[in-house]
Amino acid sequence: MLLRFRAANVRSLREAQELSLVVPEDEESASARPLRLSDGKQLPVYPVLGVFGANASGKSNVIAALKHMREAVLRSYAAWTSYDGIPRDAFALDPEAAADPTLYEVDVVLADGVRWTYGFELGERRVESEWLFAYPKGRRQVWFDRDASREKEFEFPGERVKDRARLARTTRGNALLLSRAANDGHPDLSRVYDWFKRNLHDVTPEEERPRREEYTALRLLESAESRRRVEALLRVADLGIAGAEVERDSAGRPRVRLIHSGSGQDAVLDWGAESLGTRSWFALIGPLLLALDTGAVLLIDELDAGLHSRFAAEVVRLFQAPWVNPGGAQLIFTAHDPSLLRVPGGTRLLEPGQLWLTEKDASGATELYPISDWEPTEEEDLMTSYLAGSFGGVPKVPEGQVGLHLLRTDETAYEAAYEPTDEMAHETPTEPEAEES
Repeated sequence: MLLRFRAANVRSLREAQELSLVVPEDEESASARPLRLSDGKQLPVYPVLGVFGANASGKSNVIAALKHMREAVLRSYAAWTSYDGIPRDAFALDPEAAADPTLYEVDVVLADGVRWTYGFELGERRVESEWLFAYPKGRRQVWFDRDASREKEFEFPGERVKDRARLARTTRGNALLLSRAANDGHPDLSRVYDWFKRNLHDVTPEEERPRREEYTALRLLESAESRRRVEALLRVADLGIAGAEVERDSAGRPRVRLIHSGSGQDAVLDWGAESLGTRSWFALIGPLLLALDTGAVLLIDELDAGLHSRFAAEVVRLFQAPWVNPGGAQLIFTAHDPSLLRVPGGTRLLEPGQLWLTEKDASGATELYPISDWEPTEEEDLMTSYLAGSFGGVPKVPEGQVGLHLLRTDETAYEAAYEPTDEMAHETPTEPEAEES
């Protein structure tokens, strides 16, 4: 499970920002899962976090930063080259940011209950630092520590890592040691690498929809049980769908047609006739089941894009319900729709500690914080307070003023276009010439 994620100097995240799924010690939670650690202690961890905020406040950048970290771990050894430099997306609004390193760090707990902290800092052309710590008995063990500014770049205290000398010798300055070790199937370090490869998935609703539609279609062909689960999620969404037909085309790709219930008989529609909402829900089912089956972390940018808020709420409930999510899968999503802050009847879909906000400061940098920092009361309507700006994270636009600003802009442009120039203002009018008789 993912416990924490930190990032700095990536996109709009200038200073280090932390997203935490661990319930603070002074708070109680009915939604959190007790995670048993290898030292016998239990840690309450949220299965769901939602990130809200105004447009361009950096919500998507929080998700993107975690995706960038995953990409770096999986590709640095094979894909990064010295002449291209290290791919980064540093904060663009500060000229000094390009010279500062980009930071990524995660705290995760693997299947054996051991907590790991892994992180690194990336410069323009080299890995500035990299570290891996383990906590098998509650105390920190340093597995390796890397600092490009030292004479001895790699240190392996305690001799816990096998093949230390070879790893230090063969890891390029612009590649991560963790990536290099996994390339050789290192027996110890590959476990942390595999968490990024197998337990961290992302979904962007407006991108790659055909590929996710195909994946869900393949789940229909996988087994009778898999088909039952996909069709159950289609039916429960109240789309009027009774089932699905699926077959492979001449190239082996799955082709789906959904069966819609009618007043007299069922109708089978071609895929192109389905609505955006239906296709968005269908494309999401495959990744949802994958995460729930494997206990993975699912990242969804703009969960409410193309989906009704009630669909989005059902996705949240899937991860919140222990009987549906026994493997401890986690969901981190961004959204605009404030109705996700409460459900019909006024109850809360998510607790204050599960609701995070993004807001940009005067320099254009994103600040990330949970609503629980504002200590709302148990009776407080989170949606109403959020829309009123009590927690921040909402657009600073006076109601009804957008049209007035547009009108003023149009009037200014008109006046500028027809305002006489200095030459025209001082020009002496000439008498019109007499017409020839």
